[in-house]
Amino acid sequence: MTSEQPPRVRFLTVAEVAEVMRVSKMTVYRLLHSGEMPAVRVGRSFRVPQDALDHYLATARLDLESEGDADEGGPRAGRLSS
Repeated sequence: MTSEQPPRVRFLTVAEVAEVMRVSKMTVYRLLHSGEMPAVRVGRSFRVPQDALDHYLATARLDLESEGDADEGGPRAGRLSS
């Protein structure tokens, strides 16, 4: 009998996520604290599953709203949102 092992999950550090996304570590921390990107807490550090980063990037979209809408309290044009 061959027992199949589930695939191993690869976890990334906040710095690695920031590098892939080309943003600051603070931006990644904001995504984690807001719940927009799931993570696991290991001691005082966060680890982000590779699948979670892939899903976030695949489902993120660029909101291109006119400047008039942004002035009326709407989201800022050109911001990424999921």
